[in-house]
Amino acid sequence: MSNIHYYLIESSILPEVYTKVVKAKRLLLTGEARSVSAAVKLAGISRSAYYKYKDKIFEYTKTGEDTVVVTAKLDDNAGVLSAVMAVLYQAGANVLSVNQSIPVNGVADVTMTVSLSDAAEKSGELLEKVKKTVGVRSADLL
Repeated sequence: MSNIHYYLIESSILPEVYTKVVKAKRLLLTGEARSVSAAVKLAGISRSAYYKYKDKIFEYTKTGEDTVVVTAKLDDNAGVLSAVMAVLYQAGANVLSVNQSIPVNGVADVTMTVSLSDAAEKSGELLEKVKKTVGVRSADLL
C-alpha cells in the first residue's frame, strides 16, 4: 500500500487546470451546471482533465473562530426552531447545518453549526438571545 501525502498550496502557484477543475466541481455542487459536460464547458477545461483530477484536488475552506456549534433543548411546539433561526438571522449569523432529534417527552435536542463572520454580535451575546427565545429550555456553545 502506498502512502498518500497531502499538501496545502496557495492556488496562485498551481497550473490553471487545477483551479478550473475545482471551479467545475463547485458548479456541479451548486447546481449551476446540471452535468459534467456543462460544468467543464463553463470552467474551460476538457472532460478528460476533469476526470483525471476530480478525485485528487479539493478546495480548502477555512473554519475558524467565527464558526460555533450551538446545542439546545427545544419544546416540541410549532415555530420554536423557526424562532431560533430568526434570532440567528437577525444577528447576521449564517446557519451552516442543523440537526434535530425526534422529540422525547416534548423536548427535541438540536445542534446548529453557525458562522458568525458577518454577525454583529459575539457568540456569548447571541447565545443569550437564543436562551431567551420562547420554547428554548437550554442552549450552550460547544
